[in-house]
Amino acid sequence: MTKIILCCSAGMSTSLFVQKAKTHAEEIGEEIDILAISVTELDAHLTDDVDLVVLAPQIRFQKDAVIAKTDKPVMMIEMRDYGMMNVQKVLPEMLALVKK
Repeated sequence: MTKIILCCSAGMSTSLFVQKAKTHAEEIGEEIDILAISVTELDAHLTDDVDLVVLAPQIRFQKDAVIAKTDKPVMMIEMRDYGMMNVQKVLPEMLALVKK
């Protein structure tokens, strides 16, 4: 199972994205555990079993700080894909980073 943390500024705007990603993962036969959190909570959730940290567009300015906290891949969701809730595009990109 792939464990993904999705961070935004408050942890709330990503909840819909997470639900859509879980549904799409089931549709394509992928097992994921994806959690939406505020970037301020990231330290508490960075465990060894996390495979990927994903950042919502509104916190793109914190990317370097997040990279410095983990040896896991860190990915940004493009503003357009985030706004359109384009999980069909973004989820495969997430999984490709994990499977490298």
